[in-house]
Amino acid sequence: MNTVHPLDMVRPLGWGVLCIAGGGSYYFAKRSINADRAARHEADMRRKRLTEQLEFSAMHEPAPTKTPHRANDQAANPSGEASEDAAPAEVRRAPEKGSKYEPRELYRAKKGDRFS
Repeated sequence: MNTVHPLDMVRPLGWGVLCIAGGGSYYFAKRSINADRAARHEADMRRKRLTEQLEFSAMHEPAPTKTPHRANDQAANPSGEASEDAAPAEVRRAPEKGSKYEPRELYRAKKGDRFS
């Protein structure tokens, strides 16, 4: 029984096509991954450069001079200072509309024995 079966001729062709398809998909996947890595590396380097520039400019920036503001100084005007209430008795706020995720009133635990 040395006859050649028809599938014996097609089987190597199928394996060859499968190997070529796998190699092609590996090549394109690797190319995409390398492009993503390069983009991420470039973004990291850009962010580091920006951070270094900000730190450098903050370190070498001249210190601001402190000048007293005479317009808001109440120490020279005791009567104006006395007319202002240092600690107001009641603070009135506009009613705030709360979000739907925050409670309208705070949770208060009930007092007493909870285990009886």
